[in-house]
Amino acid sequence: MLFDTVAFAMAPPAGGAEGGAGGLLAGPLPMLVLMFAIFYFLLIRPQQKKAKQHKNMLENLKNGDKVWTNGGIKGTIVEIKDDVVTLEIAKDVKIDLRKGFITDVDGPVAEPKKKK
Repeated sequence: MLFDTVAFAMAPPAGGAEGGAGGLLAGPLPMLVLMFAIFYFLLIRPQQKKAKQHKNMLENLKNGDKVWTNGGIKGTIVEIKDDVVTLEIAKDVKIDLRKGFITDVDGPVAEPKKKK
């Protein structure tokens, strides 16, 4: 007798109509949109902003700037050729590295170049 009641309670509604109001619009779709919005504003957008700032900093490097590399080496830019930067890390000690490995510039960052 108990099993008949449970089976009856789990039976679909009469007429084959779906229970709940709105179907997909009231169910998982708004939750997915909300989750994407949260990920965008907390993860994606700040990362894009940081990448844009780093690219801007690399475009505005010039000779004489004191910079930090991602390896923790501090040096002064002596020469810039395309994608290679020569740093002087001590008197008469120079190293070459790619521009992308420069993580920070000591002092104020130069203003962005104006596009023509």
